[in-house]
Parts: sequence; C-alpha cells; structure tokens
Amino acid sequence: MAEYIKLNPGALTRLRTLNPRLISYNVEMTEVTGGTFWKAYTDAQIDGTEQVPPPDFSKGMASMHQWYDPIDTTNPRLIKLAKELGSCWVRVSGTWATRTYYDFDGTGMPEGYFNHLKKDQWINLLNFVKAVNGKLKISVANCDGLHSHDEPWNPSQAKLIFDLSREHGCPIEAVEFVNEPNMLKNTGFPADYTAADFRRDQDIFHKWVRENYPECAIIGPSDTDPNAMSVDAYGNPHPWANSNPDETAGIAAALPYCSTADLMDGCQEMPDIFSYHYYNGVSERMATMMPSAFTPFEGCMSEEYLGAAGHTARCFLSYRDKYATPGGEMWVTESGDAGAGGHTWASTYAEVIRTLNEIGSFATVTDGVIFHNTLASSDYGWLKHGTFVPRPSYFAVLLWKKLMGNTVYDSGESIRPGAHVFAHSRADGKDGIAYLVINNSWEETTTVELPKAAEVYTLTGNGSMRSRTMLLNGRELVLGENDELPDLCGEALSGKLELAPGACAFIVL
Repeated sequence: MAEYIKLNPGALTRLRTLNPRLISYNVEMTEVTGGTFWKAYTDAQIDGTEQVPPPDFSKGMASMHQWYDPIDTTNPRLIKLAKELGSCWVRVSGTWATRTYYDFDGTGMPEGYFNHLKKDQWINLLNFVKAVNGKLKISVANCDGLHSHDEPWNPSQAKLIFDLSREHGCPIEAVEFVNEPNMLKNTGFPADYTAADFRRDQDIFHKWVRENYPECAIIGPSDTDPNAMSVDAYGNPHPWANSNPDETAGIAAALPYCSTADLMDGCQEMPDIFSYHYYNGVSERMATMMPSAFTPFEGCMSEEYLGAAGHTARCFLSYRDKYATPGGEMWVTESGDAGAGGHTWASTYAEVIRTLNEIGSFATVTDGVIFHNTLASSDYGWLKHGTFVPRPSYFAVLLWKKLMGNTVYDSGESIRPGAHVFAHSRADGKDGIAYLVINNSWEETTTVELPKAAEVYTLTGNGSMRSRTMLLNGRELVLGENDELPDLCGEALSGKLELAPGACAFIVL
C-alpha cells in the first residue's frame, strides 16, 4: 500500500542534541600493518548473479580471508575524501590489534605476537588523523607475547604507543582495552584466558590510563553480546532473533563467547562511555553457519533488517546505565551492514538505505558515536580498498553531514514500510528543519506533502538497487578531474514529492 506523509515541522518535539562526531569510522590495525582481511567479492557476486561459496571451516577463517598490503594513509585522494567528512573519530582496533607488537625501535617481533607495527606506519597514521582533523581512538595489545593468562596485564607495550602518539602531536583521546572481549578464544587473548582474567586486567588498564593519561576517555567493553541483543528495553524480541537451539549450540561451539555481565560485573574501574558492536546480521560468507542472522538481498529493505539498529541501541540502554554513565552517550565502536566483511551488495546503492536508516534510528534512541567498519577496506568500506574510489554509502554520509544538524526531533511519523522519517535541525545553523525520508518499499511510491518550498536531495540507484554508483536528483555521483567532488546541490520543490520505490530524500525546509 502506498504511503502518504504530510510534513509538519511546527509540531515537532525535540529529543536531544547529538555528538557532532556521531558519524565516524574504523581504520583496522590490519590495514595499517598489512595482514589478512575479508576476501573481496567478485563482480558477479556483487551483481547477484553468482553465489558465494560456503566457507571451509576446516581451514578456520583462512577460506574467507585474503592478504592485503598496508593501505597508503598518505594517499592524497584518501586524505581529501576523509577530510570532506569533517572531524570524525578514527578508531584503530580490531582483532588484529590485540596481537600487534609495537616494533618502534626496529628490533623485530618477539614470540607470542601475531604481527608488528612499525614506527613509520604509525607516524603515517598519526599524520592522516591530523590531516583530516580527526580524533584518535585505539585498543591495545593483550596476548601471549605480553603476558600469560595467570599473569596480570602490564603497560609496557601500551606506554610505547601512547607516548609516541602524544609526542607526535596526535594524542590518543579515547581508548578501549581490547576488541570484542566476549569472544574469549577468538579475539587474540593469551591461551586459557577467562572472563575473570579480563576483569582483572581491564581494571589494571583503566586505572593505568586514568593515572597517566587522564585526558583520554575510556570506552568499553566494545563487545558483541547475543544475549544482550535478544530483547530490547520494551520487551521486543530482536528482529532476527535465533530460536533454533541446534544453531545456537553450533555457534557457541565454533565461536565460544561470554556475556557482557561476565565481563563487567565486579569490575572496580568502569568505562566513561559504554560501547558495543552491532551489525545487521552476517554476510553471505557466514550464512551457512548462522542462517538465522543472514538476510538475503530481497530482505535488505525489510522492517526486520532495518529495525536491527534501533532495537540493538534500546537493548544496551540498561547496560550503559549500569556499567558507565547513566543517561550518557553510547558508542557503537564497530558497525556495518553485516559481520564478516559485508553483504555482496554492501558496495552498491542498496546499502545506502541501511546506512541512513541506522544513523537516523540510533539518533532517536541515544546520543553517541557510530564507527562504521570501515573507511576503506573490504566490501563494506565507504571507499574501495586500494583505489579509494567513493561508494554510494560515502556520498550518503557526506550528504547527511552537509544537511542534517545535531538537534534531533521526533518526526511525528511512525516507522512503517515505505515511510521511515527522521527530523533534525539544519546543519548550516539556519532556522528550519532537515528531514530524511526513506521509501523502503520495493513496489510502491511514497508521496510527501511539503508545507512550503524546500530544497530536495533525492537519492536513487543508477539503474538498479545493486548499482555501483548513485544518482542525486538524477545526476550520477562520481569524482571529477583531480578528484573534484560532484555537485551536491539540491533542487527547489513545492507541493508534493513523489518518492520512488527504494529512494531516499533529504528535504531541507
């Protein structure tokens, strides 16, 4: 059934003011040092004409990964496009970071680490953060090379990276202890590491940071807790909750995990800001292992799929209030369309729907920061790995930053198929309202009645939902000569806007 929306900016109710760095991103440690990451999809797989083969779990993660050389953080295009996003948090973390040795004197890597970070690599990353006016957030090493599970964590490695960063004029301004600590046996910890060991060591780490780098915000625990995400604050089950006990048991056996409560109950040094990781399920790479968490392409605009972002934020509100600052910010320190490197359509226009809906939904629930995974690696990167050519989702977040201000309002419209409506102040500081309207219907046109003349920015796929480029008011968004950004201007419109199936529109009044 076609939807009809009548915008009424005079009746809006203010919800909150947001962190101006709400939209931020990850540069994985494996990108900085070089290493393995998710295997790229073929063109046919992206087009949806070729199946993604199931992983060979006898090889562990190797069948889903490939080697990538370090990204060039000095690349002018990368710096230019990242700078266009404005000041963001840059998170350097990931499972790789938990096992990284900081080889700043060039002596080589001792046993017990998985890879090493060279001084020039880190200096280049620091220069990148400064060049884009970013703020740096990291996690630190906690593996066999640093200590055994029955020995307390020590700061010998962490001090090196904190001090070098500060000396170079790009201090670490936020830190989490480790990446996804609930994945005890798959996140790089020392052998036989337990939740009790984590609680001991996190307290040591948090106290050390507060005593030596008091200006650095402490974020945590940055975990992925399926138990926490099952039911939200209002008793609603997760949109893709797993009710198959055999599948649940299989996942627990292959990827054993503990809960947020296991990690945090009894800790003495709590984080300043509560954080979690969230994806809209898993990609085709892991669909056979976790079928209940996989959404096929036909479901990429469904209420169940798009509803995961707001649901997960509501789930973690009570955890924020218990383990960090009650009523404070929450940070999603890793997010994207699907765990395991993104869906086959992550690099296409179809991902724009989820990206914009995630930002809008999160902002109606809480203040905080969302770190997209990633800026420039794997299929879910905003920029294509190696070439740094911008994907549709890059231009989508660029337009959000250009148009949507930091004051959030209740749009007055219930979220429903064909009508996901979000309302903010104008990013230019002028009086008025900026709306985002998403028509997540495959078949029906949505009509939007405008109360007065507006500037409208309508986004559509370039011929299909799986197109590699996006149209803005019918104009293709691609880089011009010398990497010049395309024209991002809207068009004047009065009366009614007819929003085609799968289209999005920013409406500035």
